[in-house]
Amino acid sequence: MNKDTAHSLSSPRGTSITLLVLAILLTSATLRAPITGVGSLIGQIQADTGLSHTMTGMLTTLPLIAFAIFALVAPKLSRRFGMEWTLIYCMVALTAGIAIRYFPNTLALFAGTALIGSAIAVCNVLIPGLIKREFPHKVGLMTSLYTSSMNMWAAIASGISIPLSNSFLGWRGSLSSWVILSIVTTLIWLPQLRRKPAKIGSNGSVTSRKSGSVWRSSVAWKVTIFMGLQSVMFYVGITWLPEILHEQGMSPGKAGWMLSLMQIMSMAGSFIMPLIASRMRSQKLLAASSAALFLIGFGGIWLGLPSFAPLFIMLIGLGCGTTFSLVILFFSLRTRTAEQAAELSGMAQSIGYLLASIGPTLFGFLHDRSGNWDTPLATMVFISLFAIAFGFLAGRKGYIHPE
Repeated sequence: MNKDTAHSLSSPRGTSITLLVLAILLTSATLRAPITGVGSLIGQIQADTGLSHTMTGMLTTLPLIAFAIFALVAPKLSRRFGMEWTLIYCMVALTAGIAIRYFPNTLALFAGTALIGSAIAVCNVLIPGLIKREFPHKVGLMTSLYTSSMNMWAAIASGISIPLSNSFLGWRGSLSSWVILSIVTTLIWLPQLRRKPAKIGSNGSVTSRKSGSVWRSSVAWKVTIFMGLQSVMFYVGITWLPEILHEQGMSPGKAGWMLSLMQIMSMAGSFIMPLIASRMRSQKLLAASSAALFLIGFGGIWLGLPSFAPLFIMLIGLGCGTTFSLVILFFSLRTRTAEQAAELSGMAQSIGYLLASIGPTLFGFLHDRSGNWDTPLATMVFISLFAIAFGFLAGRKGYIHPE
């Protein structure tokens, strides 16, 4: 290591950047773990509280609704308070929401969940803009680390929630244990208040360009629809695939492991794809081929071939990871400023998570009406075709507000 490199790493600026990267990675962990842990504990929660299936299902639907609503507010909060202050406020709110869920009454459980979803929604929107502002020449690498860390901790939360609940903690303690992570994350963000935003050149200027509303941009709508379609695929998959596989003859235990396999492949896809996509002038073929994995995966499940089920699940998981990380990357690649990135992120995630909240319910409704899984799975195959088309359109080189 030469003297210049050693000096850059030990300098105040180098230390500050290291802490910023750590803050982003810790934040990514808090954006999924407090939510995905709920799914594993649904049975215990229902048995203890006496909630109906509909009300229990709201524990996973509430955060998605909050994502859709508060994603639109995030850019305004960022302009009003600054990105770093807004992220710290969200971490405080997230910590409070996790703590509130520990209180032994149903109202606290739902109130805490709603607060958690609201805080996560704002962070979801702002982090891609922050990455564009602070790492304009390493957007692919930082997006890769951010999305893969998010998926990794989502899988960890799903896996350890039951063991934690079976200990002296119980299911409330299992859900509340994530308060430790959120407190640490809040503390790591505090030094960022002393930093000055990175000075970025014309390709990533922090200043706003008055080019019109992001909602009037055709590029923004292509990215938004692609975001929505891939969100439907993911949330339908984690909600219904285990039950579908069980009805096709797979044991409940093995069907549950298939969901873990899906999340592992999603994590791998979300790490690799931004590293590849950020080096290319156009991502249209990458996006279309990633969405095509849904077509093959859900189409294969529709055929009902149990011996090939792990392969189809792996393809769906890989599709979830690659398409999600591409959308997050598009927030930077299709915008010129950090503020535009936050606005596009807010728009895409608001519409995307609104569709995601509808998808699993619609899928279940189609099953109830038809009496089988053929109609819902055929619908997913049909939606996959739209995902391929909009992935191709969103992946074409361009900006939401061209010069």
